[in-house]
Amino acid sequence: MLLADDQALLRSTFRILIDHSEDMDVVAEAADGRDAVALTRTHRPDIVLMDIRMPGTDGLAATAEICADPALRGTRVLILTTFETDEHVARALRIGASGFLGKDVTAEELLDGIRTVAAGDALLSAAATRSLITRFLDSPDPGASPVPPEDLAALTAREREVTTLVADGKSDKEIAAEL
Repeated sequence: MLLADDQALLRSTFRILIDHSEDMDVVAEAADGRDAVALTRTHRPDIVLMDIRMPGTDGLAATAEICADPALRGTRVLILTTFETDEHVARALRIGASGFLGKDVTAEELLDGIRTVAAGDALLSAAATRSLITRFLDSPDPGASPVPPEDLAALTAREREVTTLVADGKSDKEIAAEL
C-alpha cells in the first residue's frame, strides 16, 4: 500500500495502523500528488490511500493519472479525506477511484474499507453515499422530455402559473392559497 497525505503525522498514524494488520504493508509514502504518482509507478502497490487536498498536484489529479495509466491497472485508489462533498465524490468516481471514505472513520472501518477495495469492490462512506443521492435527486430526470415551446405558448398565463406551482411540488391547497 502507498500512503499519500501531506500531513506527516497522519501518514505515520496510518502506517502504524496498517503495518500492525497482518494482511497489509505500507511500501511507500508521498506528501503530494506528484510523488504519489511517481511512487505508484515505482512500487506498484495494490492500494493507494489518497488524500484530496495536497500541495502541488492534488489527490484527484494524481488519482486520475494513476487510474489512466495502463501499466497501473492493478492499483486501486481509495480516497480518504475530510472533504466529502458531492462534487469531490462524483469526480473521484468518474476518474476511477475505487472508494471514498471520510477521515472520521474508525480504525476498523478504515482497515475494512481497504480490504473491500483490495478485493475489487467499490466502497463509499455513508456521508459520500448520502451526498451522491442528494445530488442525484436534485438533478433533472434525463428520461424526461422537455415540453415543446409551442405547447407552452398554447397555455394561458394563469395555466402557466398553475403548471409552475405543480412543478414546484405544491399541493392543491398551497396552489389555491397562492392564487
